[in-house]
Amino acid sequence: MNAQIFTTPNGERMVMLPEADYQLLLAAAEDAADSAAVRAFRERLEAGEEELLPAAMVERLLAGESPIRVWREHRGLSVSGLAQAAGLSQPYLSQIETGARRPAGEKLERIAQALHVQSDDLV
Repeated sequence: MNAQIFTTPNGERMVMLPEADYQLLLAAAEDAADSAAVRAFRERLEAGEEELLPAAMVERLLAGESPIRVWREHRGLSVSGLAQAAGLSQPYLSQIETGARRPAGEKLERIAQALHVQSDDLV
C-alpha cells in the first residue's frame, strides 16, 4: 500500500492513498461485513431463531402465491388445522388464502403465531 500521511494546518492527521488501494480497502471492509452477517445468521440458525427454506417454497412466494398457504403447507397443516390453531373459522381462512379477504392485525398475528413465523412473512 502506497500511503502518504500528512498533518493539516489545524493539526489533523490525514492519510492519502492511491484510488486502487482505497478500492481494495472498501472491498475488504465489505467482505468483513458479509462474513459478520453470515456468522450472525449461523448463530441464529443454530439457536432456532432462523430457518432455511426450500427453493420450491421461495419460488412459490416469488410467484405471488398466498404466503399463508405456502407456509401452511410447508408446516404440514391442513386449512382446518391452521384455522383451529389460529382460532379462526376454516371458511374465513380459505377466503384469506384465496385473496378474497385480508386478515386484520390481530387475526394475522394469530395466524403467524400458529405458523411460527413473523406476521411480516405473511404479507
